[in-house]
Amino acid sequence: MRIASDLDQTRLAGLADVSVGALSNLERGKGSSLKTVVAVVRALGRTDWLEALAPPVTVSPIQMLRAKQKSSRTRVRVRTRDPQPSRVR
Repeated sequence: MRIASDLDQTRLAGLADVSVGALSNLERGKGSSLKTVVAVVRALGRTDWLEALAPPVTVSPIQMLRAKQKSSRTRVRVRTRDPQPSRVR
């Protein structure tokens, strides 16, 4: 992608605000931080790649919170009595 965009490592590293060594390690698969990966992907203008990694949202966090609040309000505590009181010896 970098070469297709006609960028050398120095230029892309500058755009991503990472070191040339960090970019080189990423390109060679030698390990890099998530921060470096995200910075380089953003510098390449391919944030859609990051979105593809996230699982689809099935229920919004707001809906989950509302459901939890609703269930906690409808909860009723029932006290039970001991069927046979304990005897003191």
